[in-house]
Amino acid sequence: MISASKLKSVDFYRKIPRDLTEASLSGAGLSIIAAFAMMFLFGMELNNYLTVSTLTSIIVDRSSDGEFLRIDFNIRLNITKTVRKLSIDPNLIPTGAEFHSGPIPKVSKHGDDSEEEYVDGSDSLTAENFEKYAHRYSILVANFFAPWCYWSNRLKPSWERAAKIIKERYDPEIDGRILLAKVDCTREGELCRRHHIQGYPSIRIFRKGSDVKENHGHHEHESYYGERDTDGLVAAMETLVAPIPRYSSNMALADESNHSVETAKRPAPLTSGCRIEGFVRVKKVPGTLVISAHSGSHSFDPSQINVSHVISQFSFGKKLSQRMLFEVKRLTPYLGGSHDRLMGRSYIINHDHANANVTIEHYLQVVKTEIALRRSSQELKLHEYEYTAHSSLVHSLYIPVAKFHFERSPMQVLVTEVPKSFSHFITNVCAIIGGVFTVAGILDSILHSTLWFVKKIDLGKQF
Repeated sequence: MISASKLKSVDFYRKIPRDLTEASLSGAGLSIIAAFAMMFLFGMELNNYLTVSTLTSIIVDRSSDGEFLRIDFNIRLNITKTVRKLSIDPNLIPTGAEFHSGPIPKVSKHGDDSEEEYVDGSDSLTAENFEKYAHRYSILVANFFAPWCYWSNRLKPSWERAAKIIKERYDPEIDGRILLAKVDCTREGELCRRHHIQGYPSIRIFRKGSDVKENHGHHEHESYYGERDTDGLVAAMETLVAPIPRYSSNMALADESNHSVETAKRPAPLTSGCRIEGFVRVKKVPGTLVISAHSGSHSFDPSQINVSHVISQFSFGKKLSQRMLFEVKRLTPYLGGSHDRLMGRSYIINHDHANANVTIEHYLQVVKTEIALRRSSQELKLHEYEYTAHSSLVHSLYIPVAKFHFERSPMQVLVTEVPKSFSHFITNVCAIIGGVFTVAGILDSILHSTLWFVKKIDLGKQF
């Protein structure tokens, strides 16, 4: 067995008897200063240890999140099942529940196939006589057309034949229940604008002077979307007139005078729009997201279409959860400022003759940032897409649209979390304590020797 005396021989910290030591005010002051210095430097080292360090580099994009890129948007102005559409008023307030268009009516007959001659059977309406006709008949079906429109010309023969047949079956002067009429929008532009006609032909159904129907506070125009051949039109008109009791036009005029308030035409809703929101998945190649009016059986008047819009959201990639967003901000506080660059921006066009046929185009440059987080022995990767945006107004000869051109950068920003070793932290703490203690001891020795030297001089002792 090793004796205690032999163990004492390897003691690195030999003790000096207290009787052989001397305390001093200068030593006490330095001890206090050294203690505060140790605590301050320890706090700095601890803060440095807890602060996240990252390494940022730019590399060629090596995406591991698939070949498709998700685009989320919420624009107040249906493309897929992932897009919702709601109507809004001029103040951007929703006017009803979500709109479900359902299956799009498929018009297979746009007119009569035969080329037989026909005579005009429908009455021509103008701004001066429109209200008179609209209040005179229980049902007024008006065809708003343009002579230059291909689909209007396809409809014209069958419309005139159907109008003639309906007149023969329901004499306007005797029956008074229904009348088929037409409006030339190239001549009656103000009348067509009043009824928000943007595509041709538009067949509107006016009941007791109004083409607006109300469903739980949601206003819509009552339009005809059925077949356009003579037989189809006649059958549809028969269905409209069937529930209405027969009475003469004289009775209709008398009833109108007695109930002028009830039959007064309600104004059509003020110009409004819709809000579309949802997401689409696109290939990771340069492309364009286009929002436009489209129909397989109508021609649109470009001068009547206004694509002004307010963007509530337009972002790329999946939306991060709050926890993941906190992790991103912890690592890179500067990240996220351009994730939704267009949010809250308004692009409003005063729709007059000078600003007609205006397309709004947005050019977006998308850059991907990949963040590598280290948790224990695992590495967690987050993907964030940011972009720059530039917009312009372009006068177009075609139907105005809202375009979002996007181009993804071939480079990506890689942010990697650099972990810090706990052993390195302990080593630095020991170095701080030992270093401060040693430096304080040296300063105390110098100060003590200096004071002792000065004291000896004062006593007149010379070495």
